Amino acid sequence: MSENPTCHTEVDGLRVTWRLVQHHVIAIVAVHNASDASPVASFCPSGYPDLARARELLPELTKLWDAVRREFWTQLIPPRLVSGGRALT
Repeated sequence: MSENPTCHTEVDGLRVTWRLVQHHVIAIVAVHNASDASPVASFCPSGYPDLARARELLPELTKLWDAVRREFWTQLIPPRLVSGGRALT
């Protein structure tokens, strides 16, 4: 992964913008409605919450936080492929 990439994850009409920072920490930048980009939550660059803190601040977005976690791990450790191009499970 490149250094501090900005990522986006979308679930149930919400889109979260997040970044990877030091030592593979997920920093949540903002959450918007996917349809019209209206803000749901945004954070100051000096105080981006990590994923655990975001779960505490906005527990109603559990499905979104779970999706971010899955995407993070998929990027960090891509599934191994076996012959035929199928991922090992």
